[in-house]
Amino acid sequence: MTTYIVVADAARARIFTRDGIRLSEQESLVHAAGRLHEGDLVTDRGADVHESMSMTSRSSGGENSASNHEADIFAKEVSERLYQVRVDNSMDKLILVAPSKFLGRLREKLDRPTAKHVIHTLSKDLSKASLEDIQNAVSDLR
Repeated sequence: MTTYIVVADAARARIFTRDGIRLSEQESLVHAAGRLHEGDLVTDRGADVHESMSMTSRSSGGENSASNHEADIFAKEVSERLYQVRVDNSMDKLILVAPSKFLGRLREKLDRPTAKHVIHTLSKDLSKASLEDIQNAVSDLR
């Protein structure tokens, strides 16, 4: 049985498989826009950047709406990759590790059959952690 472990944040997702207790990194997805600041994501349309950001925040009803949009796009990209792994019949179980906001976005974007494979979630940012640290964090999740 193959367990997939996704360790992600809004800009990077690392996909591992676990064979027994050892993890093996299979691939890494990168979303460069996820690392940009809100001001770099918002176009100013001729106004100064501060003015356009405040108008965007007011009109959308929330701060960092462009950053949230980029996080949603990346969560969808990661979920589509997991869908593909599932339909290729190579996933038996799935563990998701991400900061709480992105973890919620990712769970929301998973299709129902893929979501049924989720056996554990860990609300923690380990996207830049070493393989050893990630292995220690998920070793008890079976």
